Amino acid sequence: MSNPFMARAIELAIENVRSGKGGPFGAVIVKDGEIIAEGMNNVTSTNDPTAHAEVMAIRGACAKLGTFQLDGCELYTSCEPCPMCLGAIYWARPDRVYYAGTAADASRVGFDDSFIYKEIPLAPAERKIQMIHIMGDRAQEAFRAWEQQPNKIPY
Repeated sequence: MSNPFMARAIELAIENVRSGKGGPFGAVIVKDGEIIAEGMNNVTSTNDPTAHAEVMAIRGACAKLGTFQLDGCELYTSCEPCPMCLGAIYWARPDRVYYAGTAADASRVGFDDSFIYKEIPLAPAERKIQMIHIMGDRAQEAFRAWEQQPNKIPY
């Protein structure tokens, strides 16, 4: 089954590799049948480990729409989202996500994020990158400030 939005996401991924700007990942966000944002993997070209295609597309769509949530939008991505992108997707709340390649496909060419999935359920002290809990009592001040803020915007 062919889909023009997925075709564009895959085209972006191929263009990105051929241009030397980053990895083989592209994403588009669609609202009301129109592409409102596109993203490509820019990790190496920008020295930004968060510059994945899905994150770049989410940033662009939110800026264009003037909102931090993507209600009524669909995300098309050339590959199954990594854990970071999956988190960003859930925070942005598009209606649905379509993906082409799988995590196994990405792993086969050197993009293996399975180790992150294995780390997530571990207690912070058991993770490979040291996670050290300090000043927890003091951190509560920020949470109390949030609770007491009368004009907060929940998300």
